Amino acid sequence: MKNPHLNRSLTLEEPLQVSDNAGGFVTSWSILGILWAALKPASARETTSFGLPVSRAMYRITVRAAATSSPRRPKPGQRMRIGIRLFLIEAVTEYDGDARYLTCMAKEQVAS
Repeated sequence: MKNPHLNRSLTLEEPLQVSDNAGGFVTSWSILGILWAALKPASARETTSFGLPVSRAMYRITVRAAATSSPRRPKPGQRMRIGIRLFLIEAVTEYDGDARYLTCMAKEQVAS
């Protein structure tokens, strides 16, 4: 299998629940590190949300593998950021049989 061309710098972030001082919580994001990655579109489709058309784009993001216990190993529920673009990680698998790279299936989010 051909080695991926890791030419994008992405910030790996994980969600943190922070008290809103009113008995509830808000989600804040903590930076875990910078990863070099290959970013490729996987699929796109149009759907409806609240009666309005919305596009959903999935991406295949390939990064160097890290040990299972490493905080720099991406996990579902975390996200990656390139500038204002956000990618919510939905699944992580090995890219090759040697487990030198990981592939993250991620959904692009609209920054708010």
